[in-house]
Amino acid sequence: MAPLTIAVGNYGLTKALKDGTVTSDRLTLAPVEIAPITAAMRRMVRGLEFDICEMAFTTYLCAKSLGKPVTAIPVFVTRNFHHWAVWHNLKSGIRTPKDLEGRTVGVNRGYTVTTGLWVRGVLQEEYGVDLKKIRWAATDDEHVAEYRAPSYVDYDSLHSKDLGALLAAGELDAAIGDIKADSPDVRQLIPDAQAAGFAYYRKTGIYPLNHTVVVKDALLAAQPWLAEELFRLFKAAKASWRAKLASGIDLTASDKTALALQAGIGGDPFPYGISTNRKALEAVARFCVDQDVTPRAYRPEEMFAESTRHLAG
Repeated sequence: MAPLTIAVGNYGLTKALKDGTVTSDRLTLAPVEIAPITAAMRRMVRGLEFDICEMAFTTYLCAKSLGKPVTAIPVFVTRNFHHWAVWHNLKSGIRTPKDLEGRTVGVNRGYTVTTGLWVRGVLQEEYGVDLKKIRWAATDDEHVAEYRAPSYVDYDSLHSKDLGALLAAGELDAAIGDIKADSPDVRQLIPDAQAAGFAYYRKTGIYPLNHTVVVKDALLAAQPWLAEELFRLFKAAKASWRAKLASGIDLTASDKTALALQAGIGGDPFPYGISTNRKALEAVARFCVDQDVTPRAYRPEEMFAESTRHLAG
């Protein structure tokens, strides 16, 4: 079997897989470095450029609904809570999430970006915001070129613009995403966002996931064992990283963030498998329908390669 190209980010939990510490006697991986990793996702859904690729979860479900020939394994290499990602200008008159209704809210990158989906889902279900009363203005087009957004999404007015600069200048009232603004007037809308995220988890059992890993369908059909073996490799690489976390030696900023997540949820900060992630998977499927990203809600078992549906990690 020829080496399989794989494009995944450089994270603690993927390091042992990418540097060859974790290996397989059934396959060889050929890592491809793409920065930022979101560029690889776009190239994968548009041109199937890699055999295996990290992919934002809503990009994957959007691609799946439009017939793209890739299937995920239940491995989630990035995740976090997203209460922090709602920003507003203090002079806008916005004081609570409900005040976003009737406004234009900027969206960093495309409307289907996973952080945006989670933020909107939380705004709707936790704060009672009517999402369709907001004009969502994206700064970029979507990874999945065939996707057609609903009428309340605008791709023209803020295309390629810096949301942080617009917020700081008072030209935009609010935005969601990883916003950088050099202004004391730009603040997070949800106070004490980390505590709010952990409270959301205790209330709902939902621990948001962001990025998964997808494999070309043609490879999965030709090698029925491939998905399960890839899951094993990712699980082993994560175990190596968690041992490093437990040692407390030479921890990076990302490692310390993972430890904070571990403390907040009381367990593995990156659980793999369907069973431990069912509530999050059901939530993201529900949000995709509510927000017109996919035409129907996929069941968790439908989302992943059949041979991996029973695996835990």
